[in-house]
Amino acid sequence: MQRFQPFVGRRAVILTALSWLFVAAVGPVAAQPAAGDGKPIEIVAFGDSLTQGYGVEPGKAFPEQLEAALRKDGLNVAVDNAGVSGDTTTGGLSRLDWSVPQTADLVIVELGANDALRGISPDITRNNLDEILKRLTDRGQTVILAGMLAPPNMGEDYASKFDAIYPDLAKKYPVTLYPFFLEGVAADPELNQADGMHPTAKGVAKIVAAMKPVIETALGLKAEAASR
Repeated sequence: MQRFQPFVGRRAVILTALSWLFVAAVGPVAAQPAAGDGKPIEIVAFGDSLTQGYGVEPGKAFPEQLEAALRKDGLNVAVDNAGVSGDTTTGGLSRLDWSVPQTADLVIVELGANDALRGISPDITRNNLDEILKRLTDRGQTVILAGMLAPPNMGEDYASKFDAIYPDLAKKYPVTLYPFFLEGVAADPELNQADGMHPTAKGVAKIVAAMKPVIETALGLKAEAASR
């Protein structure tokens, strides 16, 4: 497991900011995966409203900004937006096979926040994410698992069970863990829309900037494995 450790701020502030999700129902790597036919590296961002780009103008959602940032670093990539606003892990699992093609070189899994906000059993969330990661890794695809945190109103017992899902599964499967997708953006009014709930284009850009080195590292590891 490859693990990225961001600087996490005050937990209570960050967790409180997650309550909005339900309303929405280090530099470049030198190596790249082999693409002898000149086709771009295929990345799929698979998630909920944070991936889909709720409330931001066209071209400013996470997948689009990520593609632009990686291309600026010289990587020939195409990032597909497979985000569905309001989606849960159950919904994600049900659409996995048609949302994420087997041709994808890298899959970013960003799901689970809506499960916590709806009070869905952490066991159900864990089982769904487990099956998603199993299917993707069985295909041989490189995966980055974007973690989420339970909102404080769910209580400490729920939070302890929910929050443990992501690091536990990252130990079980050969995936890269990015502990908190909203790191550095949640609860910051300058990085969220007027409703105080959804990241602005600027907020999305900060998420992209933080995740980009992790993604580039994952692509580099994939290239190294392919060259062996």
